[in-house]
Amino acid sequence: MLETLPALATAVAVVAVWQWAIGHWRIPPYLLPSPGQVATAAWEKRAALVQAFAVTARGAVAGLATAAVVGTALAILFSQSRMLRMAVYPYVLFLQTVPIVAIAPLLVTWSGYGERTVILVSAIIALFPILSNVTAGLLALDANHRDLFRLYRAGRVPTLLRLRLPTATGHLAQGLRISCGLAVIGTIVGEFFVGRGGDSPGLGAVMDRWLAMGKTDALIAAVLLSSLLGLAMFAAVSLLTDRLLRRYLPGTGD
Repeated sequence: MLETLPALATAVAVVAVWQWAIGHWRIPPYLLPSPGQVATAAWEKRAALVQAFAVTARGAVAGLATAAVVGTALAILFSQSRMLRMAVYPYVLFLQTVPIVAIAPLLVTWSGYGERTVILVSAIIALFPILSNVTAGLLALDANHRDLFRLYRAGRVPTLLRLRLPTATGHLAQGLRISCGLAVIGTIVGEFFVGRGGDSPGLGAVMDRWLAMGKTDALIAAVLLSSLLGLAMFAAVSLLTDRLLRRYLPGTGD
């Protein structure tokens, strides 16, 4: 409980400064509503916000899961062939450097207005941290362990299953923690693009709609809810990785 007090004090201070700034500079509500107006809008729009939160959470979880599966599979392939790693990894970096807002319209064209495109955008953004972390983990073998496996003439598959994957588990957990926030961002970006033509009113879609309607108070409420979703995803991923992968994580093994 004591550990949360500094963060709560910071939140109270931010809200106080926010309220003071509105009164001091007489900022009109359409530019920056007061904290009370945002809370009122959140209550009035609670049904739409809860539904949008659930849709965005579903897309972010699906995007993160897709990125985890694809990223781990690619990392395993990279760990088995240096030539393959040298041939493909630069293009993975290239994909990471392309702004997602630049390729999102193309993804909508190819995949259509629907949840599949949202998950695809989310997975692309979340992929690289998982891929790079797991690849590094699969290649970061202890020299003594590697020599022991060579001494017993262990093949690729036993070495992968009994040495490389356990070594990379901590790196996978770290990649998932980094990517869970990115998956939320990717989902909302995808919803911005498919929201007007799709039937999935996620947080990105309702933010786009309320922006066009000038409902700044509801828009800020949706932004705060998006941040809450990112924190919830991070907490859930941290809890799951600590519970399920505990024996493989550094400093937590039995």
